[in-house]
Amino acid sequence: MKNYDNEAKKLWGETEIYREYENKTKEYTDTEKQKAIDGLNAIFADFADYKACGNAADSADAQALTARLQTHITESFYTCTTEILAGLGKMYTCDERFRENIDRFGQGTAEFVSAAIETYCK
Repeated sequence: MKNYDNEAKKLWGETEIYREYENKTKEYTDTEKQKAIDGLNAIFADFADYKACGNAADSADAQALTARLQTHITESFYTCTTEILAGLGKMYTCDERFRENIDRFGQGTAEFVSAAIETYCK
């Protein structure tokens, strides 16, 4: 996680969103930080379940879950605008580290989440 934090700071450290992230998370205890990460993981697990049940990425349930993802990121880390969410959706499939992490919940989950986000952001 430390490597990702360093990379994020290098890429976005001068942005308002990154400053918001730092301010919001600097006082997090290890337990609070883990709770935020566990919340993300639970959402990705739910996406994997929806996909496994044959739901489409543009289904009402997948779209509601996408809204839940955006809300969780906003409440736990930084204001996740629609523009930022769209960028995350692309990163989830373009960056192999993200794809691998999300696909541990089920093969193709990253692609499903990305498609759900794309629909949601239109």
